Amino acid sequence: MKSLCWLLPVMLALLLVGCSQPGPSVEASPPPPPTPTLPLPGVNTTQAPDVESAARAYLEAWKADDYTKMYAMLTSVSQDALTEEEFAQIYSRVATEAALSSLDPQILSSLTQTRSAQVSYRVNLHSALVGDIVRDTLMNLSLEDGKWRVQWDETLILPELGGGNTLRMDRLIPSRANIYDRDGQALVAQADATALGVFPDQIDPDQENTLLSELWRLTGLYPDNIHARYENFPPGAGWYLPLLAVPADLVQQREGVLSGLAGLVLSPFRSRFYFDGGIAPHVIGYVSAIPAEEVGEYQRQGYLQDERVGQAGLEKWGEAYLSGKRGGALYVVDPDGATVTKLAESPAEPAQAIYTTLDKELQLGAQQAIEGFKGAVVILERDTGRVIAMASSPGFDPNLFEPANLNSGYEIGELFDQNTIPLLNRATQGQYPLGSVFKIITMAAALESGIYTPETVYDCQHTFTELQGVTLYDWTFEKELPASGPLTLPEGLMRSCNPYFYHIGNDLYNQGLTNAVSDMARGFGLGQATGIDQVAEVEGQVPDPASNLDATNLSTGQGALQVTPLQVVDFIAAIGNGGILYRPQVVERIAPPDGDPAVIFKPEVRGKLPISAQTLHTIQEAMISVIENRRGTAHRVFANFPIDIAGKTGTAQDPPRDPHAWFAGYTFDERTDKPDVAAVVVLENAGEGSEVAAPIFKGLMQLYFFGKRDSFPWETLPGVWKTPTPEVTETPQP
Repeated sequence: MKSLCWLLPVMLALLLVGCSQPGPSVEASPPPPPTPTLPLPGVNTTQAPDVESAARAYLEAWKADDYTKMYAMLTSVSQDALTEEEFAQIYSRVATEAALSSLDPQILSSLTQTRSAQVSYRVNLHSALVGDIVRDTLMNLSLEDGKWRVQWDETLILPELGGGNTLRMDRLIPSRANIYDRDGQALVAQADATALGVFPDQIDPDQENTLLSELWRLTGLYPDNIHARYENFPPGAGWYLPLLAVPADLVQQREGVLSGLAGLVLSPFRSRFYFDGGIAPHVIGYVSAIPAEEVGEYQRQGYLQDERVGQAGLEKWGEAYLSGKRGGALYVVDPDGATVTKLAESPAEPAQAIYTTLDKELQLGAQQAIEGFKGAVVILERDTGRVIAMASSPGFDPNLFEPANLNSGYEIGELFDQNTIPLLNRATQGQYPLGSVFKIITMAAALESGIYTPETVYDCQHTFTELQGVTLYDWTFEKELPASGPLTLPEGLMRSCNPYFYHIGNDLYNQGLTNAVSDMARGFGLGQATGIDQVAEVEGQVPDPASNLDATNLSTGQGALQVTPLQVVDFIAAIGNGGILYRPQVVERIAPPDGDPAVIFKPEVRGKLPISAQTLHTIQEAMISVIENRRGTAHRVFANFPIDIAGKTGTAQDPPRDPHAWFAGYTFDERTDKPDVAAVVVLENAGEGSEVAAPIFKGLMQLYFFGKRDSFPWETLPGVWKTPTPEVTETPQP
């Protein structure tokens, strides 16, 4: 220290000099840069990622059921403890047992240290059975390879699941509701039933007539028809002929007689029962087991694995109403199965029955009327859009989807026959050329163009030769009848003159109105869904003509045009009601056992025909003349019929097969007890509309207005065919 004392006087002197003698200022030099600090061994000094972002990514993956992404975010220690499959199973079991419809996570706070972190979050589990379960819990994370990884355990799902605890749901499931017709007659209900069938080689010849009569009484199947089904069975082969399933109480009423009939098989079962072998099965649909690939999805909605759910028609559309609100109680149980606590509870609520717009007796009559054909019938209330009958043939028995039904094992395969396609609803999914019924639309386009008037005359001869190198024919040529001769436009519709409408299509095309007819068709609702909603439907197609030949084909409902019967009856109803296109509907109301209905039918206007009142009146008068004029194509069928009807026949070519038979019309009787209706009948490859479809239309109008009908020309009795039955042909695909 003494050696440094000499510096003190010198420093003091310099300081005094600086203070007493001013001089130029001198900028201070910047300080030297700090000396870098070397990292400690094993410590990563790069900035750690945001821990809340990592936690949020994990929770969002949980919300999306992305278990693969979640597992990839676990620490290596957690992944060593369980496989990805085991991890996914844990979350799937929780989601299934708790019937989780969704979940909402929310991060509350976080605490971060150098290599570890903790995130507090709240999760709201939405259960379809017991409502919301809200819990706050913690997520521990570790920093591995510069990323936050989740230290996993069961408490990340719910705090109560620590220590090996699991969830158990006691489900409360209401009975599935019934489906009724418009008058409250059950179409579908839970019931005891009996499957009927016979072993023909065991039938006692002395009892055969009694057996067939009893089966007729129970099933409605005519004795000769039953006998015809087994008469060619090889003797001694032990073959079984399945018939129908019927309510058990009907069998019990005849038990004394039935028990003594050899060859008769009575097999009881209990299920959701479709009466009369299926009333409007394409509308009502059916229930069956949950497909294996959908079990998890349904369980998360509160269903049991072995439940049966709606697979088509109203059974599918109305599943939420028919199955009711499910309830349950959710418990936490320890590894020994003992209850630890109850997390949540909610009661079940009764299912709601569906009351359809269908008239049961008319519906059964429509099904019977087209049995033996391929085709469809639709009958609407003309002024509301209510569907009071919708039949498609071949039909099917929804009871065959019940495995407990003995006959199911013998007949279920037939429902998937690609030659007959019985599950196809031809009324809404069958697509056909419309043939001469389309002339109504061509007539509307002609009148609205201003080029044609009701008084425009055309000489209707056997042939049409306006297209170079092409000759088209009238139906009178094929029938070897005299040509119709000069006709006004309404008379052209009344006579269904092909050359007149070929001429209109060709003429409008040549005058630059190339899409006049196709646009009018779209305005009438073709080429688009009707919006029936409760029943699956297709749109069909309306082509724009690309040539004169296309235009002439379209003018008579041929070419690439494809329509559904429902679309046709909808615009026919609009013609009859003043031009309003209603949305067809099949639900009258949906109601619980007690309380106000959840749904009540209301007519819904979906559009109006794009034509003037004068054009509409001209079309109406022309359709009336089809029925009433002695030269009308349907006059012979409807002569002296007591109900006022307007209609149009149609024969749509389907080469090389026979044509499709059409008839479409509406009533305008204005009765106080029966609303006026519109109806359409189409029979695939069945021939002339006036010869086959028109008689069925007439018979259904008899049934609707008077409660019974006459036999058709091909029947010996109503519902009993003369032999042979018509050949089955292929059907257009939806």
